[in-house]
Amino acid sequence: MRKSFGKYISGYIISFIVFTAILALINIFLFGWTFYNTFSQDYGEGSPQNMLDEITAASTATSPAGPAVEKLRDKNIWAMYVNQDGGLFWSVDLPYGVPSHYTLQDVAVFAKGYISDYPVFIRSTENGLIVLGYPPNSYTKLLSNYYSISTIKKLPAFTIIVLVIDFLLLFFAYYLSKQKIIKNTEPITNAIDALSDGKPISLSIRGELSEVAESLNKASGIINKQNEARANWISGVSHDIRTPLSIIMGYADKLTSASFLDSSAREDAEVIKWQSIKIRDLVQDLNLVSQLEYEMQPLNKKKIRFSKLIRAYVADLLNIGLSDLYSIEVEISPQAETIIFECDERLMTRAVSNLIQNSMNHNPQGCKIYLTLDVYEQSILLAVADNGIGISSEKLLELQSRPHYMKSVDERLDLRHGLGLLLVQKIIESHNGSLQIESEIKSGYRTTLIFPSS
Repeated sequence: MRKSFGKYISGYIISFIVFTAILALINIFLFGWTFYNTFSQDYGEGSPQNMLDEITAASTATSPAGPAVEKLRDKNIWAMYVNQDGGLFWSVDLPYGVPSHYTLQDVAVFAKGYISDYPVFIRSTENGLIVLGYPPNSYTKLLSNYYSISTIKKLPAFTIIVLVIDFLLLFFAYYLSKQKIIKNTEPITNAIDALSDGKPISLSIRGELSEVAESLNKASGIINKQNEARANWISGVSHDIRTPLSIIMGYADKLTSASFLDSSAREDAEVIKWQSIKIRDLVQDLNLVSQLEYEMQPLNKKKIRFSKLIRAYVADLLNIGLSDLYSIEVEISPQAETIIFECDERLMTRAVSNLIQNSMNHNPQGCKIYLTLDVYEQSILLAVADNGIGISSEKLLELQSRPHYMKSVDERLDLRHGLGLLLVQKIIESHNGSLQIESEIKSGYRTTLIFPSS
């Protein structure tokens, strides 16, 4: 699998390098194509260097050759031949304002490049200096070098345009590569997410990532077999426990009322009976948690009025008989009174029952239990709280992170387990809800179930 990922990433890196090299070649071509005419003109037949060579070769001290003069006028270039005394042997189209006599200092000044804003180019001969004057803003002079101003003006725009185009092309290549990578790897990342949630996957991917897909499919198959075996084992054990447990409960119930036993023995039988009931409930919770966790429990969802469900459960609880140590108060807001929620009524009632039973189990001295139903923004809030002993912040943190590991044993050897809370959590998750727990020592305990209202 590591080799497959290496080949996959290497392929994209090589593609990017090839693309960059092609882009560089295109830039060179564009540069040459854009500035071909400019450079052919600046350094070709009409360049200052070539014109000086031609005029120097065709001129004498008396006058320049006829073809050379025509060429000067065709290029809009003026010329003059300065003798060693500073005067002129001759001139061609000398502009107004350009002197016809020069001192040594004047020659030193215009030798740097300009006469009256005209860029000039000089060739020294035996008799003096041949000077060619080009139109203003045609060339810029830097010491002995010269550059076409039109070329210099084009360079910034050319550079910016090319850089912008390069950036857009690179970004486009990056975007396409990213989209392709996402397209190829998204099924794999989704499959990994599904595996982390314990869900089965089946990937069908060709190409460089096919080995990765096969490995994930293999892992999914192994996990599914393990989950199925675990669920079947729990279900089998739950089924096998029922019969002997029912016999134990039946005999314990007979012994509690047996006249031939003393009161101490009957109390022991009563303890056996109630502990057997706890084991039965624990096994049922364990089986239901397993079915929900591995999605083996079909949900019988239907739309119900949530307030009606709460009131019906509390009424049944009171009819069965509630110890005088406990009292239940129901509060339903006007907004929640008519709220309709699609859920599995049996499982939702089981969740509420487990939370209320949890408050009773943890407060044997008695407490007041509050059921509140409210609607906030786009959520339905169902809270089960009590004013009992609560739990410490350390135990609360442990319970929030690992609800099924929360356990302790009191003086009467009554097991206080978190399996009931884990079952609540699984029921809530199967209804796309979430669970929040709050508690402080001597300040009670509160569990809030949050469901989407639509």
